[in-house]
Amino acid sequence: MHRLNQRHPWSHNDHFHPWILGRLPEFRGRALDVGCGRGELVAALAPHFASVEGIDRDPGMRRVASARCAGVAEVSIGDTPLGALTGPYDLITMVAVLHHLPLGETFGQVRRLLAPGGRFLVVGLAQSRSRSDLAWEGVCALTNPLIGLVKHPWPAPPAPPATDARPEMPTADPVETLAEIDAAARRVLPGVRLHRRLGFRYTLEWTA
Repeated sequence: MHRLNQRHPWSHNDHFHPWILGRLPEFRGRALDVGCGRGELVAALAPHFASVEGIDRDPGMRRVASARCAGVAEVSIGDTPLGALTGPYDLITMVAVLHHLPLGETFGQVRRLLAPGGRFLVVGLAQSRSRSDLAWEGVCALTNPLIGLVKHPWPAPPAPPATDARPEMPTADPVETLAEIDAAARRVLPGVRLHRRLGFRYTLEWTA
């Protein structure tokens, strides 16, 4: 199974960009991508908003994101902490980022920063602990190589080593379960919706 996954890899994060782009708010002034990484989503959002800000605390990620979006007037990349930003934003996105941040505090900051009618869209990772968590993780493990085969029928060459031009993405194991994330979100974001997804991910959606 591991060998098959290596031969037919796919980005579990980029896979959800269409999900995000299909849920953009009606008014599209300012967008914020928290933990923007290499800037793929920032670049995808730029045609849809008057301005898009990407923030990331990793200097290597900011360097690559800035290079990717060079010349795009609507985009800015920085390292301002979420708590120091001033809104309002019409969209806030987090892809594989929320588990790096304190849940309750982050949800509170999002609520403060979002404009009325603004959207908060998350693609996240959760720890598997309950029987239902573990069962879904098993489903993801079984379907993962099948999705890879559909996306990339021909075996991919070995991934190149990390370089300054393409640094390795910072990672961390999730600590909270989906139930804990759901409970924390509901305390701050009334009407929030969470769903399990294939690819070892969940999605969260909230409209201010």
